[in-house]
Amino acid sequence: MRLDKFLADMSFGTRKEVKEIIKKKRVQINGNIITKADYKVSLDDEIYVDDDLIEYVEYEYIVLNKPQDYVCALEDRYYPVIMELVDTIRKDLVPVGRLDVDTEGLILITNDGQMNHKLLSPKSHVDKTYYVEVDAPIPADAQEIFSQPMDLDDFITQPAKLEVLSETSANLTISEGKFHQVKRMFEKVGCTVTYLRRDKFGPLTLGDLELGESRYLTEDEISTLQNL
Repeated sequence: MRLDKFLADMSFGTRKEVKEIIKKKRVQINGNIITKADYKVSLDDEIYVDDDLIEYVEYEYIVLNKPQDYVCALEDRYYPVIMELVDTIRKDLVPVGRLDVDTEGLILITNDGQMNHKLLSPKSHVDKTYYVEVDAPIPADAQEIFSQPMDLDDFITQPAKLEVLSETSANLTISEGKFHQVKRMFEKVGCTVTYLRRDKFGPLTLGDLELGESRYLTEDEISTLQNL
């Protein structure tokens, strides 16, 4: 791989910006200063920019416990974005799907476009579990209603699983993730969602992640996602 591509992939800037870094003799490879952008590097090389060792990682997979009032975007005019909460130098990471600005919980972030597409494909039917609080008692027949396809006007849901926890709280597992889907499903049974948190996305869980905290996926978790 060319040195300039390596550094660009690791988010040191555009190809032009990276070439300037190399030209200024800020890059050392195996103890030698390298000034040629087309220098061929191996993943076994020790590559330093200034005094920082740079290890090449093709793909990153991060789970974030998203707080309210953050948007799942790379930039926004009105709200802070979730990428501000993630400790990475990469510029190519994007969220897998979206959570509403007032929704908390698990969001996967990656630069693996193939996995992103696969996990969001309607054909994949990746389960997502939400903890829900509502403003009125959940009807006695809600479990049966949610277990059947539900007409939300613009689409019909797949059967969902509702686990009632109390008069006004429940866990809901769905296999889609349409716009405001959970809120709209509860509106169909006369309840307005007052709090919403996603706890599971496929095999991934929040675990002990605090609000605003993130972690990298384990190799086992990555393998499980790839084999869904």
